[in-house]
Amino acid sequence: MSTDAPALSPARTLATAGRVLRQLRHDPRTVALLLIVPVLMITLLRYVFDADAGTFDAIGASLLGIFPLITMFLVTSIATLRERTSGTLERLLAMPLGKGDLIAGYALAFGAVAVAQSLLATVMSVWVLGLDVVGSPWLLLLVALLDALLGTALGLFVSAFANSEFQAVQFMPAVIFPQLLLCGLFTPRDRMQPVLETVSDVLPMSYAVDGMNQVLTHTGITADFYRDVLVVAGIALLVLCLGAATLRRRTT
Repeated sequence: MSTDAPALSPARTLATAGRVLRQLRHDPRTVALLLIVPVLMITLLRYVFDADAGTFDAIGASLLGIFPLITMFLVTSIATLRERTSGTLERLLAMPLGKGDLIAGYALAFGAVAVAQSLLATVMSVWVLGLDVVGSPWLLLLVALLDALLGTALGLFVSAFANSEFQAVQFMPAVIFPQLLLCGLFTPRDRMQPVLETVSDVLPMSYAVDGMNQVLTHTGITADFYRDVLVVAGIALLVLCLGAATLRRRTT
């Protein structure tokens, strides 16, 4: 039995984050998935619409936020589950390490990766592929980073309910796909069936896409942009807290 660890400790959180980053450094396939795949997907999208650059401008910003969210969700959920099934999580929690330290450490480690991922994707989209953005590209980077952190939080949360890596992947259709369909990427949310529009109003990806579109179409920071950023950040924080509350030592 572990002793009760004190409240969230910066030292323990940083130690956990350092361990996770060291593990990622020795897993080149995961690093490639996190850093390279979003850039490749955005590049592919640009040349799919090569004859109509306006279409890429219309949806490129939205996907700049969606791709990091999806990849961070997948990698975080599988990595956390692997820690539990291997017994690493149980050994860690037998030490003076609280669940909050563990979740915060994971969030910090994957957050650092999210910064690199979002920076690469934003630079590639705006300065290489020529995504036409009315507002500041740095605001695009901010929203992309928050979306990646949201994906991390969701991945940490759903990993508590999976007993295998296959089950973790199965959560993607349940958690990500409905948000993808209802976020306004394919059609404006106010044109949806009223019930679906109401559902979309409570899904975080809707605000992620709205935030990107605000930067795409406005030169300054709007009130809607502030709302979108606060909603995405707030939901990410809430889900991280839920992840800490539901974290299990091992898979039964």
